Amino acid sequence: MRKSVVAIVGKPNVGKSTIFNRLVGERIAIVEDVPGVTRDRIYAEAEWLNTTFNLIDTGGIEIGDEPLMVQMRTQAEIAIDESDVIIFMIDGKEGVTAADEEVTRMLFKSSKPVVLAVNKMDNPEMRDRIYEFYSLGFGEPYPISGSHGLGLGDLLDEVVKHFPERDIEEEDEDTIHFSLIGRPNVGKSSLVNSILGEERVIVSEVAGTTRDAIDTSFEKDNQDFVIIDTAGMRKRGKVYEKTEKYSVLRALKAIERSDVVLAVLDADTGIIEQDKRIAGYAHEAGKAVIIVVNKWDTVEKDDKTMKEFEDKVRQDFQFLDYAPVVFLSALTKKRMHTLLPRIVEASENHAKRVQTNLLNEVIMDSLALNPTPSIKGRKLKILYATQVAVKPPTFVVFVNDPELMHFTFKRFLENRIREAFGFEGTPIKIYARQRK
Repeated sequence: MRKSVVAIVGKPNVGKSTIFNRLVGERIAIVEDVPGVTRDRIYAEAEWLNTTFNLIDTGGIEIGDEPLMVQMRTQAEIAIDESDVIIFMIDGKEGVTAADEEVTRMLFKSSKPVVLAVNKMDNPEMRDRIYEFYSLGFGEPYPISGSHGLGLGDLLDEVVKHFPERDIEEEDEDTIHFSLIGRPNVGKSSLVNSILGEERVIVSEVAGTTRDAIDTSFEKDNQDFVIIDTAGMRKRGKVYEKTEKYSVLRALKAIERSDVVLAVLDADTGIIEQDKRIAGYAHEAGKAVIIVVNKWDTVEKDDKTMKEFEDKVRQDFQFLDYAPVVFLSALTKKRMHTLLPRIVEASENHAKRVQTNLLNEVIMDSLALNPTPSIKGRKLKILYATQVAVKPPTFVVFVNDPELMHFTFKRFLENRIREAFGFEGTPIKIYARQRK
């Protein structure tokens, strides 16, 4: 099941980003310290009452030099389209303004539940002003203070009440779900059509758990697949073309529901920063990843071109050093036959389990070659290790003191585990824990 999506909407300078940061808490910082991952604070995971949900900060959506009202309207439209519940935030010190009424009219036209948050209500004397906000017609206004963190519990209690109930779909666990992500015009739609057109064994088309996506099921060589299609989704006019960050919102929904993510690049235009941003989300979500270089037919080539392009990919996507690189052309179908076997391999590695005794043999052999480091006279001692999860494969190494496990040594262990057991196409996680 996909997580519910909550968007924070309101005119500038009402405190949207402050509330966003408070609600996501430390989660925004729980990321791997690896080079090349571009962070973006527009979208993050939050939790309340054991329920996790995705939060959109519309204040982080860059619209450019558009007039204020146009920017607000664009951001609100994006939020309305993407979210299950909307937090409409107003500045309590200013009261209801013309800009607030403009957003109100837009929200009323949507079918989305709206929770009204009145920010900057820092002192009790201001609470008497809360009644004027009933005039907007969204029911009870919730007084909050972003700077002091007041009232957020009551606000979130109301937000989670509006989360839609989701049916758990029974599906064969052997079915591989994969999606294609990337900036506009890299050829995602053509790639989807080429995959399906080549197989010509479409089983069914079923509505996805996102509102306007169509998941396409097909079978090849006795393996069932589902393509989570982000490429053909509707756009209302040119709303979303005003912001490149919109593609990140679409990609995040698809990533969440995938086993394998295809990060699609355009061989003709090369690699840009947005490619790294979007692929970084797949990495941080712990999904199996394949880097697909599309439009390879458009590149003038010699015997060194592919190697040089792959070296460039490895340099720019250092955080995806485990991901295979596939060169192909969706238009001419050249090398398309190499893609599905790679997807199957990555999916299998993403779900692979390693026996504890074999894992510890590899680690102890590694320690014989590279003894554990000492920090300030204290030496790291590794007692044993075990795999605790899959998708992605996750290992816990029990040690005398986790503070002595430097990230460079953790990287060494990861490399040794990969050498012994494979895991191409999938990230692996290693955590140090103190044995009690």
